[in-house]
Amino acid sequence: MRDQERALEARVAAAAAGAVVLLVPFAVIAALIVGNVDWLHDLDHDVSVPVHDFSLAHPGWASFMWWWCLVFDPWTWRAAALALVIWLVRRGARPSAWWVGVTTVAGGLLGMLLKLVFERDRPSFLDPVATAVGYSFPSGHALNNALGAAVVVMVLWPVVRHRRLLLAAGIAVPALTGLFRIGLGVHWLSDVVGGWLFGLAVVAATTAAFAVKTKRRARTKATVDV
Repeated sequence: MRDQERALEARVAAAAAGAVVLLVPFAVIAALIVGNVDWLHDLDHDVSVPVHDFSLAHPGWASFMWWWCLVFDPWTWRAAALALVIWLVRRGARPSAWWVGVTTVAGGLLGMLLKLVFERDRPSFLDPVATAVGYSFPSGHALNNALGAAVVVMVLWPVVRHRRLLLAAGIAVPALTGLFRIGLGVHWLSDVVGGWLFGLAVVAATTAAFAVKTKRRARTKATVDV
């Protein structure tokens, strides 16, 4: 019993520490954006302009990036989360189902709220490769892909055989989606990095919160049994 409690405490500590570690650089990026720091603006510009020019000169590549981002749209991950919730409930894993649902909803709502808070304009080009509505920071695609992939990997990790492939896909899909949003000219580099960081921070924070709740339930049950 003590070993289980120690393991649970270790998970709580790791998840909480992970949330803090991820939120600190996100907060730094957000502060730099609010402060309109020149070097960050220059970095975003220096990355976006050549990437946009390359995409403009290669319409086939631009089309591929557009379709990729359509397939891995935030709503795709929300649909996947709903499927996971149903699957977990049928398996009797209601706490995990609640965690998936709360994490997905919280990440989506917080992402939209942050866009309204920062009101950062998207990149603007005379001859755009693609267009997108709404504000730019943080990238909704980057945030929801990082969050969704992390949730899927964590839920499926105990039941899949090819864990390396699962982990590789969980890293590659959010990474490529974020980079493709830059390639399409609808996000700055800092938007994407901020989205990745915040999405993973939400997963870490909800993991810590649910682990604390599980710990309290275990203690309550142990007290009742005694």
